[in-house]
Amino acid sequence: MADPYSPSVRRRRLSSELKRLRTESGMTLVEAAKQAGMGKSNLSKIEQAESRTVPAPTLNKLLDLYGVDDPAVRSAMHELSKLAGQKGWWSSYKDVMPQTLVDFEAEACAIRTFEPQLVPGLLQTPAYADAVFRANRVRDDDEVAQRVTARMSRQGILNRVDPPKYLAIIDEAVLHRTVGSPAVMCEQLRHLTHMAARHNIDIYVLPFSAGAHTSTEGSYLIMDFPDPRDSSIVYLEGPTTTMYLEEIHQIRTYNEMLGSTQNCSMTPAQTLELLKHRIQELAE
Repeated sequence: MADPYSPSVRRRRLSSELKRLRTESGMTLVEAAKQAGMGKSNLSKIEQAESRTVPAPTLNKLLDLYGVDDPAVRSAMHELSKLAGQKGWWSSYKDVMPQTLVDFEAEACAIRTFEPQLVPGLLQTPAYADAVFRANRVRDDDEVAQRVTARMSRQGILNRVDPPKYLAIIDEAVLHRTVGSPAVMCEQLRHLTHMAARHNIDIYVLPFSAGAHTSTEGSYLIMDFPDPRDSSIVYLEGPTTTMYLEEIHQIRTYNEMLGSTQNCSMTPAQTLELLKHRIQELAE
């Protein structure tokens, strides 16, 4: 059975543990780097999870310096370091998928998202995703097919034995925007009704009647993790860049935004009825 922990989260865990050990030892970053015989910038990269791996000799020096004598703890740290550099299935699609996002999704215990323009990626059908990727009119068939395959593979986290909780708030406009064709939309909306029936998935529609709301500035995704040492992450994506927010005040802002938007939305039961109504309209 594949290890569910993702490389990026392993790196985060390793870096946070090493930073905690240094802080508890009473050493500054400069002092620790000097005593370990390494540059300050190198140690800083390790503590900021910017270094993909930590060589075993370097890790041993740091553990010795921080007074870590417990063989079990040292062994666990080395195992964490070794696994931090391993690639998951998504490495095959690194050119078409934000790898860090998939890393984090693989470890998250809860994923919450607001989407004003499209059905969220984790809920898209192959035909709908295909139409989305063709929208920019510059991708060839091979690239589109690769992107669709990558997106479908990413959805595998919702099919695990112990899947994350998934909450999606979708603007009502998404249901009326024809992506691909009426037939593609009809299939997509039927898929949403099937996904909404799952115990771990809640889908809300934000109705036009809600007017202005707290999430008017665009889509975002919030990931929560089972270990309290791993702070939540907000993921933002634009045409040319992606951004990950981890500061406490940033997480609080987006949590409040999502909560307020959810309060303005239809209930899951009302959403299901609206989906069925739209399916009927498209089928006529």
